[in-house]
Amino acid sequence: MNNYIIIGAAGGIGVQLVADLQAKGNKLFLGSHKNLLAYPRQGNLQSASVDATSFNNTLDFISDGKKILGNVDGIVNLAGSILLKSPHRITEKEFDNIISTNLKSAYSVVRAAGKVLSNASVILMSTAAVRIGLPNHEAIVAAKAGIEAIVRSASITYARKSIRFNAVAPGLVDTPLSSAIMNNPSSLEYSKNLHVTSSVGKPKDISSMLQFLLDPNNNWITGQTFPVDGGLSIAKK
Repeated sequence: MNNYIIIGAAGGIGVQLVADLQAKGNKLFLGSHKNLLAYPRQGNLQSASVDATSFNNTLDFISDGKKILGNVDGIVNLAGSILLKSPHRITEKEFDNIISTNLKSAYSVVRAAGKVLSNASVILMSTAAVRIGLPNHEAIVAAKAGIEAIVRSASITYARKSIRFNAVAPGLVDTPLSSAIMNNPSSLEYSKNLHVTSSVGKPKDISSMLQFLLDPNNNWITGQTFPVDGGLSIAKK
């Protein structure tokens, strides 16, 4: 049994990951920008509100998680957002929000982990779109490419504390965050055809990789970004 902190636990991937980790008897401290009423306090699971775009709030949240769990074996930051627009249509406010929700939240988690943790796994989220050219993805790839760079640098900076940093880069996954695509038949068909598998991912596909990287037995892996994308990043059909 291990102890994990999950930020962004109320999203589609978060719900799946929590269920999978809980089924294995792990102790969890969950955070979301909104109150996690769906997760009542019980023996191996507690939750609290967190604004991952705030340095101080994130540090307080992770520090509280360490106190509650006694020890933290890993953190997953699932906080994020998607906005697919061409650059000339995006407002400055929209761009700032994409950077804050994705890049700043990741940096905030890395910063807090570096302050209070040791011998732990920290996992951030990127996107397969960083590796290929996709229309209207300029804002999101600007944020996610930064996250991949953070992972590489942080893995070296905090190696002395035995904190390993990795990222997972999904393709299109069937979650509420991607509902605009999933609920549009033409957009969904187009997206499916971009993937080598001609299919979109499920939350369990991402959860499996997250669990692998969280596992202390896999502690020789750090500074990497792992595509879990149905082949989207290797070939455009």
